[in-house]
Amino acid sequence: MITAQAQTNDASPAAPASEPAPPLALYVHWPFCVSKCPYCDFNSHVRDSVDQAAWRAALLTDLAHEARLTPGRRLGSIFFGGGTPSLMPPETTAAIIRAAGDAWGFTDDIEITLEANPSSVEAARFADIARAGVNRVSLGLQALDDDALRFLGRAHGVDEGLAALDTAQAAFARVSFDLIYARPGQTLAAWDAELARALSFGTEHLSLYQLTIEPGTRFATEAAAGRIVIPDGDSAADLFEATRAATAAAGLPAYEISNHARIGSESRHNLVYWRYQDYLGIGPGAHGRRGGLATVRRKKPENWMAAIARNQHGMQVEEPLAPHTRATEALLMGLRLREGVDLARIARIGRTRIPDLVDLPALAKLADQGLAVRDGDRLAVTEAGMILLDAILPIVVRTPPTE
Repeated sequence: MITAQAQTNDASPAAPASEPAPPLALYVHWPFCVSKCPYCDFNSHVRDSVDQAAWRAALLTDLAHEARLTPGRRLGSIFFGGGTPSLMPPETTAAIIRAAGDAWGFTDDIEITLEANPSSVEAARFADIARAGVNRVSLGLQALDDDALRFLGRAHGVDEGLAALDTAQAAFARVSFDLIYARPGQTLAAWDAELARALSFGTEHLSLYQLTIEPGTRFATEAAAGRIVIPDGDSAADLFEATRAATAAAGLPAYEISNHARIGSESRHNLVYWRYQDYLGIGPGAHGRRGGLATVRRKKPENWMAAIARNQHGMQVEEPLAPHTRATEALLMGLRLREGVDLARIARIGRTRIPDLVDLPALAKLADQGLAVRDGDRLAVTEAGMILLDAILPIVVRTPPTE
């Protein structure tokens, strides 16, 4: 509900407040893959060979640069993403974790995640990766159907993927895996059965993404030629609603629009992004948010390596973000979460008032329709509204003024 007190707070200038700095998050990008998936628009590259020693040294140099700029902070999470970081030698993973601990220190419950492909070759490294210090793995199963895996360009089959999942569950304290749904020709009944099977494996976290056609991918070319047709809006909505219902019934409710977990097993690293806290990014193309600055590393691996040799870091962009821009980013990220956002905190980030950030009349209409809820300074999109999130965000969030 929108209370009288909330309305009074809306009209008041945001009071300055000193918030203790939460732990930092560190993202490490490993850009190499065995092959490029046709749906993938991530910064991933196929190379015949990689100089592993040179890459280890370069990542450690990039890490040291960020550490010099963030003294006195501790790390609460590390995330090795890609690309395919399970192709990274375990000794490189161990060296980065060790250097990060020396540079910042870790919280007692630090979460260290590595993304992995479910091939038998990579699964054979899981024990060594765990010994390197990784305590959570995110496995790219993507589908539990061999025809779908071939369509998605995946190198593994279902049996190999499930064997890798068994190995991961034996090696790591925490395991998540990804599935892609709303694939061409996928029926609601088929997805219900596939999801039920996925939920039977007992993992604490699932990332469930609708297939989207990203510009510049091979699937974009295929879709433009009419050779790929993904489910229409109504069918995709049915699949989305069925996904939320099934995961909630199994005890893994959605805590973010595409992520589902047992209570207490949410990805702490990704929550840093969605809660708009500071995170550092190293490696080719990695993004970061550090003390109001936006950072971007050089994207092409060879260019990033050259920048490391020249500058002792891989930075391409390091620029301050205007307060209103930061507040807008915080709203757009935070409203993806079931918990929503603290409007007072975001107003402080934006150094402005809540009505300058949120269209309150539009919000009141959405609340009347059961699509959003506001209780004091807490604003959240409801379960009914999540399916319409892409339409709700531009209605509610005021864009930054032109500067």
